[in-house]
Amino acid sequence: MSARVEAIGATASERVRRELSGRRSDLLGALFQLLLLFTLVFALAVLLVLLLDVGRTAIPFLLHRGATVFTAGYSSLPANAGMKQGLIGSAYLGAFVIVIALPLGVGAAIYMEEYARDTALTRFINTNIRNLAGVPAIVYGILGLAVFVRLLGTVTGPGTVEGKSLLAGGLTLAVMVLPIVIITTQEALRAVPHSIREAGFGVGATRWEVVRSHVLPYAAPGVLTGSVLSMARALGETAPLIMVGAVTGFLATGGGFLDALQQRFTSLPTLVFAYVKKPQAEFQDLAAATILVLIAFIFVVNLAAILLRNRYERKW
Repeated sequence: MSARVEAIGATASERVRRELSGRRSDLLGALFQLLLLFTLVFALAVLLVLLLDVGRTAIPFLLHRGATVFTAGYSSLPANAGMKQGLIGSAYLGAFVIVIALPLGVGAAIYMEEYARDTALTRFINTNIRNLAGVPAIVYGILGLAVFVRLLGTVTGPGTVEGKSLLAGGLTLAVMVLPIVIITTQEALRAVPHSIREAGFGVGATRWEVVRSHVLPYAAPGVLTGSVLSMARALGETAPLIMVGAVTGFLATGGGFLDALQQRFTSLPTLVFAYVKKPQAEFQDLAAATILVLIAFIFVVNLAAILLRNRYERKW
């Protein structure tokens, strides 16, 4: 019975739509839909070709080298070269983004959307945040070189040359992705229905209680999506890291994380940049393997964020 009612309703809706459009076929709409489908298929095809091209080189290499490629460090000999320091360095840089950029970005977005008044200064700040999200990464590298290396070098890297260190690199990446976190969080907060806020205020809750217990849980999926985008961009950057001290194949791990903060560092993208410049075919295979591992690393981060997002979506 319900299926028949739904069919009748769909038929009636289609009839109304045709009457309103004068029974004319929406040719432009159909062409636009085909164009969107073409762009989607083209983007997926390009991605698939790139993955297949990298995979057909990287997978046999990983199967041949086995676990040694993950435990070996940088070397001028292809048989002894690996990506150990790059894995640890990328994990350290990702931790910087999580610890610094995400709390600051989410906090700034909450203040701008829930507390700040709509003034000329607020609109000016919002405009500049959106502009900063489109600034090239190399510009942030120059900013990190000027601020975190030259100006604050005695703090970020007193034991290195000119203050270039892992701390400077992490702070540079955190500043680079901060506008993305703020913008995506703002959009997630704007998507929360005003009725939820009004219901909280109606029962006597304070603004912070409404934001903490109602707005943030509802907006959590969008916030996590923005976090994934920022993390993916941070983990794939090379140019700003080279500007602030990333070197090929070195990472101080003997004294632990605190000691590594003030030393030179490397990352997976930096290793890829170094290996592809080598003329030997073995280094080219190692570069492909490093690219595949980097993609898998980002995929794991995305998967964790998706699982958390789905958990919050089920609650609402």
